[in-house]
Amino acid sequence: MSNALAIEPVSPHLLRSLREHVHERLRRAIVAGRFRNGERLNERSLADMLGVSTTPVKDAIRMLESEGLVRTEARRGVFVEFSARQALEMALGRAALESVMTHIAANRIDAGEIAAMARLIDEMAHATEHGDLEDLVNLNEAYHGMIHRISGCGYLERRLDGQRMYDHAQRIALLGEPSERARGFEEHRGIFEALRAHEPARAEQRMRSHIVRSAKSHVRQVFGADAEGLDYDE
Repeated sequence: MSNALAIEPVSPHLLRSLREHVHERLRRAIVAGRFRNGERLNERSLADMLGVSTTPVKDAIRMLESEGLVRTEARRGVFVEFSARQALEMALGRAALESVMTHIAANRIDAGEIAAMARLIDEMAHATEHGDLEDLVNLNEAYHGMIHRISGCGYLERRLDGQRMYDHAQRIALLGEPSERARGFEEHRGIFEALRAHEPARAEQRMRSHIVRSAKSHVRQVFGADAEGLDYDE
């Protein structure tokens, strides 16, 4: 039997998919607080837990380091870098940018965009009551993405790209709670009402309040306490 025909090479997209899955699971675990801030991560132990080799784990750790969720120290290893303060700082940065984008969107939104957003709100209402978590997270991200597009602020949207991973993981954690689902939906509907009425100041305030309140809830959920030394009113 020819060695050249015995085994076909693994498709690169499958390898890439595995790296992405490992990265997503580790990222979600860190943001959910399953690893303590400052905890040392053992690549072999992680690989065993995930049922993979250490190669995709090493790749995932490099990605996590670029996202600021772990740090590598020479001859010491890899350590988790995610505290209550960092989580809230990330959310405050997002609140500052996205509230401005919402203000601008309220001035720009047209009748067609209002109708499209109204349909999305209806879908979110149904998913809040009946949908599964994945549907609700996807609709939530579609809602925020629509506001970004309406604002036309491409530069600001690119500035948000670096923390989309945290926003996604936070939504998964929070939207698993029924009370948070309901409260989050009411806040989203209130933001839409301000956008529809072309009230930029109210839309901006409601978006900022929504993001900061959600972040504080997530910090309490993960760390059991507020972020120390970082007081910011909603």
